[in-house]
Formats: sequence, C-alpha cells, structure tokens
Amino acid sequence: MSTKKSPQTALIHPDYQAPEGFAAFPSAIHHASTVLFKNVAAMRSGDWKEKNAYTYGLHGTPTTFTLEARLAEIEGGEQCLLAPSGLAAIAMINFALLKSGDDVLLPDNVYNPNRELGRWLSADFGVTARYYDPLIGEGIAALIQPNTKLIWTEAPGSVSMEVPDLPAICKVAREHGVLVALDNTWSAGLALRGFDLGVDIVMQALTKYQSGGSDVLMGAVITRDRALHDRVAMAHMRLGMGVGADDAYLVSRGLPTMRLRFDAHDAAARKLALWLKARPEIKRVLHPALPDCPGHETWKRDFTGAGGLFSVIFDERYTEQQTDRFVDSLKLFKIGYSWGGANSLVMPYRIQHMRKNWQDQGILVRFNVGLEDVDDLIADIERAFGEM
Repeated sequence: MSTKKSPQTALIHPDYQAPEGFAAFPSAIHHASTVLFKNVAAMRSGDWKEKNAYTYGLHGTPTTFTLEARLAEIEGGEQCLLAPSGLAAIAMINFALLKSGDDVLLPDNVYNPNRELGRWLSADFGVTARYYDPLIGEGIAALIQPNTKLIWTEAPGSVSMEVPDLPAICKVAREHGVLVALDNTWSAGLALRGFDLGVDIVMQALTKYQSGGSDVLMGAVITRDRALHDRVAMAHMRLGMGVGADDAYLVSRGLPTMRLRFDAHDAAARKLALWLKARPEIKRVLHPALPDCPGHETWKRDFTGAGGLFSVIFDERYTEQQTDRFVDSLKLFKIGYSWGGANSLVMPYRIQHMRKNWQDQGILVRFNVGLEDVDDLIADIERAFGEM
C-alpha cells in the first residue's frame, strides 16, 4: 500500500515529529479534548483518578497536572484539583461532601456567593445551611448536630475581616467526626498553613494572587487525605470541572513571582491601613495585622503575612451618599470586585444587609492595595476625602 498522502490528508496527518530533548523554564501548554492512546491496552489500563495516564482533556494534561502539583506543594497538601473559578471549587466541595438530609455550617462573614450557594442547597437540595459567629471558636460544639457533615471557614472573612480560631474549630469538628473546609484565598496559601492547623480540605480562588494579572478565573481544591480527594475527584468528574490549558499556563507563569508580589501588597497595605487609622473620617480599620481588628491575636498566632486586602468603617456622620462620592472620586483605586492584581481596587458594601447581626452603623468600604506607589495611593484617598 502506498504511503503517499493527498495534500488534505497531509494537513491532518503530518509525517514530521519534533525532536525530543527540548527544555525551557515555562511549562508547556498542552491543548487537548481528545487524548491519543498508544494502543487498546493503554486505553484500558489508564485510570483518570490515579492520574497515572492521560485519558481525556477534561481529566488533565501535563499542563494541568503540573499546576496542580505545584499548588498542592505551596499549600502543604498532597492532591489538588482545578476548577473554572473559586466559586466552582466551593460548589465542587459541597456537592462532593453533602447530600439530602445533611447539615452544613458556614461563618456569618462567608464569601457572599458561598452564602447564596448555602441558600440554594437549603431551598432545592434538602441540605440545611446554618450560619455561625466567625469568632465562635470552640463554642461551635453547641451548633454541631448529628447530621452536620461540613464546617466552612474563611480566614479572614473577605469583607469584614474577622479572623477565626481555626485550631479550636478543627479540634471540636474532629471530635464530632465533621470535616472542615477552609477558604484560604486571602493568604494565597503563603501566610496561613491550613492543614497544619487541622483543616481537612483547602480551596483557593487562583483568580487572585496566583494569577496576579486580573485576567484569569480559576479555583483549586487541595487535600492531604486520599480518600477525601477521591470523593472530590468524583464530583469534579461528574460536574465536568475542566479548565483551559492557556489559563492554567497563565497561573503557572504567575507562581514564581507570587511571594514577591504578595509581600509587596502586604507592606503597602499595612502602610495605608496605619495612615487611615489616624484619619478623622475613619472610625475603624479592619486589617487583621492591626490590634482593633476582630481576631487580631489569632492572626498573630497563626499567620505570617497579610496581603493587600482590608476594609475600613467610616465615621457614622458620613452618609452612604457621601461615601459613594468618596469612592467615585478616587482615581487610582478602580471600582471592582476581586483582589490580588497589580491595580488597586475599592468597593463599598452595604454590610448591614449582608449580616443580620452586624452592629456598626458606619459605611464599610473595602480596599485592595495593588502595586502602585503607596504614597500615590495615600494622596488619591486624601484628595477623595476632600471631595466627600
């Protein structure tokens, strides 16, 4: 049989194979939906859960496997699964670990989409979602029921910044056979070692510091226990939680500089927070590294850094109209959600609508301090105070 091919077939089946032995610092980008098998035996012997072979693009390529391994190492875990966003990672954990008739506990300062997911679980899936004081510590024992299967934690809360006592919560949970999940996005896995404090499962929104470019949506679920990983892996497969190779590459590219960027965000945010603390317009600065932030002593014990995200509460004499004018007057701080990118962001919150037990009447505004010169950021805020 002739091996001569028509031009059309040659476009699809080229003879050329690039030589082996190429090496470079960046991880290669492997695009694939279909993965090719050497033979039928290879197809039948591969196990997508074991990650001992490539089976289908949704279950991983060298690009995603490499990123997962790096993220697990940073967090101090053993296994990692990628998801299309931080919220997708949260949903994957809930659907992996909860079923109809179960109960889940969430902190009252939880990331609001996670709160909305809790409402959905309660309304349509027969899972009760209850909320607890984020500073409850060992007191959470009084809330655990026989059907409580999962306790969510967030360290700190991404708007009001309370820092929970994770070791205390995990100790009680372990005594009752309840799993603890941690949203560790605020510290990027760099400033808090959740597994060492007793957490069972850690999720991250890689959208933040890992990417660093404000241009990627991605999440990760990290575990140390293989049986727990397998439960999440089944949910990952059943829900079709795949990520694109180009996005995985962008996150991988951001990892070598993440520590440097995180520390730069941290230093600038602390300087800005201390400056704001002395301003008469500001009633409280909710920055975990400052003594008047709820849970500060816990932060000092458990954390090694703080990143660039914190909130302030304006003096009660300022109306929402005035604080909105302040936000609109800022030039370097852009109005937008998320954090961890080079650009500084600001967002006003109606915290009283989000938290039924919230007592403070001042307007809460959250800052993400980017990588601009912090003195320029201070000047921008000072000018906006004048416009208020």
